[in-house]
Amino acid sequence: MSTTITTQAGDRTIILSEPELDPYVTHAATRRWLTGPGLPGGNTVLSFAELSRAGLRTVADSTGDAAPGRLTAELRDQLVIGGLLGPGGRETESVLLDGTTGEISTTHVLRDRPDLMDRRALAPSLRTLVRFAEATDELAGLRGQFASYAGRYGTKAVAEASRHLLSVFEEGTDGEPAPFWKMAALIRPLALVAGRAGQSGLALDLPPRLLDEEFGRRAVVRFEEVDFPSALGHEPTRRFLREVGLPEGGFLFTLDTDAPLAALDEYDAECGAPAELPLAAASLIRLGDLAEDGSLVLDGMTGAVLHWSEREGRLYPLNTDVSTLAFTLWLLHRERAIDAASGHALTTATYDQLAMTMLQVLSTVDPTGTATDGTARHYWTEAFQDEAVGVLESCGR
Repeated sequence: MSTTITTQAGDRTIILSEPELDPYVTHAATRRWLTGPGLPGGNTVLSFAELSRAGLRTVADSTGDAAPGRLTAELRDQLVIGGLLGPGGRETESVLLDGTTGEISTTHVLRDRPDLMDRRALAPSLRTLVRFAEATDELAGLRGQFASYAGRYGTKAVAEASRHLLSVFEEGTDGEPAPFWKMAALIRPLALVAGRAGQSGLALDLPPRLLDEEFGRRAVVRFEEVDFPSALGHEPTRRFLREVGLPEGGFLFTLDTDAPLAALDEYDAECGAPAELPLAAASLIRLGDLAEDGSLVLDGMTGAVLHWSEREGRLYPLNTDVSTLAFTLWLLHRERAIDAASGHALTTATYDQLAMTMLQVLSTVDPTGTATDGTARHYWTEAFQDEAVGVLESCGR
């Protein structure tokens, strides 16, 4: 194999030779692109690492499906050139190239059930694919055409960046980009809603009234000093709970509002919960319930937000602090509002892509869930992934 990887100003580019394209790629413009500008070696949206390792190969080759009939005819000869990236740089779907038309699509590789595999449109050409990925990357890094957004945050910045990114995606696709890019334009700019200047003493500086505007003022609970147990000594957390507050309820989380906040050991004694508690139970403050899996608790000394799994008797990292917890709850609520406004177009067969996009935004703002070695659980990640799997199964995939 004679794949060339060139490096210019620190950027790696994958370029194929003419012989490598035969007999797979007959589309003239695609051949010119692969032998000319090539494909980016590094990107937060796409990976073409497999192409540089193994060269062009068909879906039939990559799945080991030698028996005709298990893969659909339209899938068998599609070329596997890369993958969509999720949080932590893990590939979530394979990116396919049609060597005859130059069109790009994605598929979930199901080696045990190739008969269930199908394709979803991604881009009309490699040129468009690379341009869309670069624009998304520039937004994430606030550089290039999105450099002017550096230092800006709030709902106005989110709306402007969303329109800007969508206009990039609509150009060259007759105003109808694939659902993956529509979701990117709606969801990825949400990371701009909160500042990171540290003025609050927490990870994020949320705009005033952000939660009130999203959930309604009556649905946001602000605590008073009398509500805080002595174990809650982290002053930025106390100030946030007094001045900003948290939504009383929402998707996957319900706040304790019936009594003042209590340390986990006190709550356990009063409610008759399972006796097995973490060693630091006296310094952990229970905020509320996580749907179907234990409690959301605060470390009273550091302000870290943790997931206490009563079933497993273990503590897991959840969020950096209450500011990123509030952002997570806002993000979940915002996604559902966006989906409802779209006629629930985001939660049909493309929910798995939406879930990965949401997790990427969350990991950008709060890396707690992706900073582990992969052996620790992360409640938000699992919740998104479980719902995505459920949608895929309901769609027969």
